[in-house]
Amino acid sequence: MAEPSKEEERVPRTEEEIEELIEKFEGATRKLGGPVGWVVTGLAVFTSLYALWAARFPIIQQIHRTRFLLLVLVLTFLLYPGWKGARRKVHPIDLLFIAMAVAGLGWIFWDFEQFVYRQVIPNQWDILFGILTILAVLEATRRTTGWTLVLLSVAFLLYALFGYLLPEPWTHRGYDIARIIGHLYVGLEGIFGVPLDVASTFIVLFTIYGSFLEQSGAGKFFVDLAFALVRGRRTGAGQAVTIASFLLGGPSGSGVATTVTVGAIAYPLLKRAGYDRESAGGLLSAGGIGAVISPPILGAAAFIIAEILKISYLKVLILATIPTLLYYLTIFLMIELDARRFQLRKVEIQAEDPWLLIRRYWYLLTSLVMIPLFMVRGFTAIAAVFWSTVIAWLTSYLRRETALVPSKLVAALANGTKQVLSVAVTCAVAGIIVGVITLTGLGLKLSGIIVDLAGGNLLLTLIYSGIALWILGLALPITATYIIAAAIIAPALIQLGVNELAAHMFIFYYAILSEVSPPVGLSPLAASALTGGNTFRTMLMAWKYTLPAFVVPFMFTVHPDGMGLLLQAPWQVVLKVSITAVLGLVAISASVNGWLLRPTNWVERAVLLLAGLLLVYPSTTLDLLAIGAFGGVFAVHWFTRQTQAEAPASK
Repeated sequence: MAEPSKEEERVPRTEEEIEELIEKFEGATRKLGGPVGWVVTGLAVFTSLYALWAARFPIIQQIHRTRFLLLVLVLTFLLYPGWKGARRKVHPIDLLFIAMAVAGLGWIFWDFEQFVYRQVIPNQWDILFGILTILAVLEATRRTTGWTLVLLSVAFLLYALFGYLLPEPWTHRGYDIARIIGHLYVGLEGIFGVPLDVASTFIVLFTIYGSFLEQSGAGKFFVDLAFALVRGRRTGAGQAVTIASFLLGGPSGSGVATTVTVGAIAYPLLKRAGYDRESAGGLLSAGGIGAVISPPILGAAAFIIAEILKISYLKVLILATIPTLLYYLTIFLMIELDARRFQLRKVEIQAEDPWLLIRRYWYLLTSLVMIPLFMVRGFTAIAAVFWSTVIAWLTSYLRRETALVPSKLVAALANGTKQVLSVAVTCAVAGIIVGVITLTGLGLKLSGIIVDLAGGNLLLTLIYSGIALWILGLALPITATYIIAAAIIAPALIQLGVNELAAHMFIFYYAILSEVSPPVGLSPLAASALTGGNTFRTMLMAWKYTLPAFVVPFMFTVHPDGMGLLLQAPWQVVLKVSITAVLGLVAISASVNGWLLRPTNWVERAVLLLAGLLLVYPSTTLDLLAIGAFGGVFAVHWFTRQTQAEAPASK
């Protein structure tokens, strides 16, 4: 293998450098040592053990959510500094907010038997401690995700208080502080609503499980296996990145973390293969975000879908199966087209034989496979991930280097809790926003406005919804974007005849795409920081590779037959729409890339794009017309490929 260049040597390689780059985009935490560090680690371990215990024993849900939120807030104020100069130690202000959280949430336990009956008429103590709790949640949100979500939450609270002063259709009957606190703090429709319920059950268990895999060395095995599977191919570098991102990103649940971790290993390889900085960054971003939308472990929002729609998590996995296959099929197609368009070079990938790796470390894959198998056998998602975590722990002892010895076990439990903090806080503050929406009826008002703006046209409504989700995603985390949009946009789509499952999956995919969208897509930002490429061009390249994720949601919402892509239709329909979807994505990919069997001219690109878009709509007539157009361009390329295939298109 060639010696790394000076530019390649600047890529982060140590765990500390990789962690520092991840924290730059996902929020920095304190590195506490001494007695305070022991206390924080002990509290984090206790939280994970409590979550595992709660997964197996019945408990009153409001009590469980309150305990979980209290532990999360205390750890957040200890680990996330309130300002840049407070990164080295815990300050008195942190202790003040911890006291506020303990007082606000402790009150619920003090008088729980009577407390739960005072939602409509809270007393003065409920109001006081409710305000303290809301302030603590808002401050924790500011520390973990920034000001945007805090300001949005404050705007919704002000709307609840003073919205009656606004004109139609925005006005409401008016609510005083007691009614608002009762709804958001005492009941289960605000802070302690569905989002926090999901965070305290599903999400925390999956972060613990992912942490167990990480500490056992499964991440390194996944990356090594990906490189081993594609060695010897001209497109091996790009394919290795995509496969490694898929395997590694599921358990991590973070597009940024997956992008940086894989990129630190694979970027020098991509560069030697002939990728420029921006194309390499775009491919890394696409792989990282693809892992968040892929079974068997989807992003946090997928658990909320299951809870809102009252369906099993297994069904959500089923819904995501074909869209995931289409996503990765198109990324691999883009990689193949890039290899021919840019005349990429074959590079030597130093890796062991894949079968040798699998024979040696096969058990690191077992727990990942067991999650869907447990659910097929009738286990709940909570039980499935609990027992998969146990399997990951026990099987780690099959080899000494992967064994979760006591020190690694403590690290796994502690990190499992630390990784859920920002998501749990986001779920709590999103509960405030959703609580205001349900209290004031704002969701139905906004849904009506969206439908009216589109003139009742479904396609326009979908386009407006996609734009709204993009705008929300510019400043909000994926989970918050989905939760807010589920309350506002889903009713509009359902009102126009979109199946409820399809409506929520549409929102799910477009919420996730905020991580790769300009001007603030976090995954491309992290990738450009790693490769040294132009940030905006990296985002555009990420858009190119994630193209199917933008198109596929329209396929299953614009026509009832599109439900076949969610495996919710007869097999004949599933087969038909899957084939036309593949052809449509091939046509669009070739148009965007400027290459089919040879370079395409602008007329051919336009025909391919139009054919691809027509195939998005599951209509037999349009499908035949589009297939004919695509076939015509393909035939022209087939008969002229010998004379032009060797001339690379310009970048």
